[in-house]
Amino acid sequence: MMKSSVLAVAAIMLGAGLTGCATVTRGADTKFSVLTTPTGAAVTTSTGFSCSPTPCGMKMPRKDSFDVTITRVGYAPATQHIRSSVGGGGAAGMAGNILLGGVIGMAVDGSNGAMNDLSPNPLILTLAPLPPAGAPATASQSPIATPSPD
Repeated sequence: MMKSSVLAVAAIMLGAGLTGCATVTRGADTKFSVLTTPTGAAVTTSTGFSCSPTPCGMKMPRKDSFDVTITRVGYAPATQHIRSSVGGGGAAGMAGNILLGGVIGMAVDGSNGAMNDLSPNPLILTLAPLPPAGAPATASQSPIATPSPD
């Protein structure tokens, strides 16, 4: 009886050591949300993910930073960089690795991004309207004049 209990505890410890705490509690993916004003825009990422129309969300890997491009007819396209970095929940997962998972758990969480959060998330963006076709350009829309050499 004692021997089987020791083996059971050893098996649990080995299992915990082969997976990272953040991987178990948070996963390597997260929901990334985009909200725009006005709604109804299309969202694409530099990593090949997309959703439409806004507001929308997609399951994204926590591991890598990426760029988001938002488009809507009648509005200027907007691009935003999304950072992947260790977040509060990831730090707690790392602490769990120190207590239970050891070096293997830290390596698993570090390699699959489970310790990371995406920021900003949600991405909240107000799109800039384009001027109507044929409308004269305003000073802010005109090219910057450069002085001619005399």
